[in-house]
Amino acid sequence: MVELSELEKALLSCWIKETSSDPENWTPQNPAWGQCAVTACVIQDYLSGEIVWAEVIDRGKTISHYFNKIDGIEHDLTRRQFSKGTKIPEGIPKTKGLPTTRDYILSYEPTCKRYAILKDLVEDYIERYFK
Repeated sequence: MVELSELEKALLSCWIKETSSDPENWTPQNPAWGQCAVTACVIQDYLSGEIVWAEVIDRGKTISHYFNKIDGIEHDLTRRQFSKGTKIPEGIPKTKGLPTTRDYILSYEPTCKRYAILKDLVEDYIERYFK
């Protein structure tokens, strides 16, 4: 089983422009930019828990943001994409009667493609460095 700290190292090394939801504004200096949805899915693959959602206001823009809740504790490995001091509200889980947050995220083909790329990169990294 992979530890959260190992998964975080893998993700930091594997985030690339092609896995960002906003590749035009992605930079190596801010590799977490646009990675929240696919990262939340990869984390759930390894550590279970649930994916939660919040609206974040950063630099005057409202941004949809996804992260994980595992054993009642929120883990947001892509928080670093936002400006220093940005407030991130508590995550909201799926609403009764609607698809799970993961199903919603992966209902978009471009997101599925980004997720598949990131998942493959993370699996290779973990196999190489942690097995």
